[in-house]
Amino acid sequence: MTVRIAPSLLSADFRTLGADIAMCEAGGADWIHVDVMDGRFVPSLSFGGKVIEAARRSTSKVVDVHLMVVEPEKYFDDFVKAGADVLTIHAEAAPHLDRQLSRIKELGCKAGVALNPATPLSAIEEIVHMLDLLLIMTVNPGYGGQTFIEYSVDKIERARFLLDQSGSTAVLEVDGGISRDTIARCWHAGADTFVAGNAVFGAADPQAEIGILRSLCADSA
Repeated sequence: MTVRIAPSLLSADFRTLGADIAMCEAGGADWIHVDVMDGRFVPSLSFGGKVIEAARRSTSKVVDVHLMVVEPEKYFDDFVKAGADVLTIHAEAAPHLDRQLSRIKELGCKAGVALNPATPLSAIEEIVHMLDLLLIMTVNPGYGGQTFIEYSVDKIERARFLLDQSGSTAVLEVDGGISRDTIARCWHAGADTFVAGNAVFGAADPQAEIGILRSLCADSA
């Protein structure tokens, strides 16, 4: 499997967003992760289309947009127009997953589904064939800097088995508490794409940290 490191702009310095994205690229980041939070599905409020536009103008990398919002379908057209390459919606906020994933794909975007820690994998069994990405949340969403939930490792293993058994080529992404201490376990469990916020932007040398996180997966292969 290919290791992908996706620094989360939620932990970036918004005064120097373009420079931070350039730093991530120089460090070898594969994707740029953008968290959209509406203050309803999760307690926090973050950013929307303008930041996606800024990210798109600043990078040729995949712009990976995670919608932690209710009624996510209201945002699809604007966010794809803004430059999103991947739109990931929460199963808990999207009761019509088939319709919503189909719409994302109609817009020419990759479609993903995120599952909160307590949401079972059965929530996506019927639509697994439609997924370009499955995101396993390894913290409860809404804030950066949270502690990794240990039982998530078993869920990642089961998610990998489900994707493989279904013949799916979907990316298996993890988000929450990813650091030097946790990334190798998630990689070994079957994840291939890692959202890292504080681990990157809180490091003494953020650019070098991206390479360190990647090497920890390679070392555990």
